[in-house]
Amino acid sequence: MSYILLLLATLAWSFVGVLVKSASSMVDSAIISFARFFFGVIFLGLYLFIRDGKIRIRLGMKWVWIGAVGKAANYALENIALQIGYSYGNILVQPVQTVVLLFAAGLLFKEKIALRGWIAAAFCVAGVIVVGWNGTPLDELAQGSGLTTLLFALAGIGAAVHVLSQRMLLKTMDNGNMNLSVFLMSTVIVAVPIPIQSHGFTGPITAWAWGALMLLGVITGLSFFWFAEAIKRVPFAVVAIVGNCTVLFAILWSYLFFRDPITVYIIVGTFIFVVGILLLNFPMPRRSAKKTPL
Repeated sequence: MSYILLLLATLAWSFVGVLVKSASSMVDSAIISFARFFFGVIFLGLYLFIRDGKIRIRLGMKWVWIGAVGKAANYALENIALQIGYSYGNILVQPVQTVVLLFAAGLLFKEKIALRGWIAAAFCVAGVIVVGWNGTPLDELAQGSGLTTLLFALAGIGAAVHVLSQRMLLKTMDNGNMNLSVFLMSTVIVAVPIPIQSHGFTGPITAWAWGALMLLGVITGLSFFWFAEAIKRVPFAVVAIVGNCTVLFAILWSYLFFRDPITVYIIVGTFIFVVGILLLNFPMPRRSAKKTPL
């Protein structure tokens, strides 16, 4: 069952770009951000109530607010970038998140960053640069075609803040109710600017677009829970490999559903930062101590 949960979480995350792009044919990015959290809270709340008979929401904790702000920024910026860019663009969020978390471990938690960590960070940054560049002439990048890359990078920082909040909150809360509390606050945060920022329905109302919004809610509400439950029992090496298949699936779906152009720069850049993420996540084998003859 744990392997199934891991696979479900991986596949769910890989479809985010395609689903956001589909939903954007009907509503703008502000509504998409709200729907991802709103439906996520509903689905996660129902699941926890069915499982436990009750739900526990805690909004008075500092890290709930910090996590909510980070996740709200993550979704808002990611949705804007996906709406104006390609549906595979959010593959940049994970390597940026990885680098930010690495630096946070050293600066906030005073953890020593080994040489392997710095090399992994370099691979991640290099991969993001290659994907963001994508062979575009430098003058075009300077004139604004690199905007989506910047937005995804900022979204990655927001995602890293959310992960940091999870690390702190898991000391006192269970995974399900922690996410429910954070996502509820995120719903409120992204709802505030809607009356001013949003244009509401911007295209034809279709069942597919509504379905995309609902599925995005399912992914928000349950995928993080699935992943957290899976890593309790699945070997870490398997988690590292399967989890990073998200970016490969995301590229595949973007080509199959929208025929987004997949250039050699996208493939090479993705390979570079996946190597960096795997390098950081894989445990190094310990050298066995040499036995001295008696």
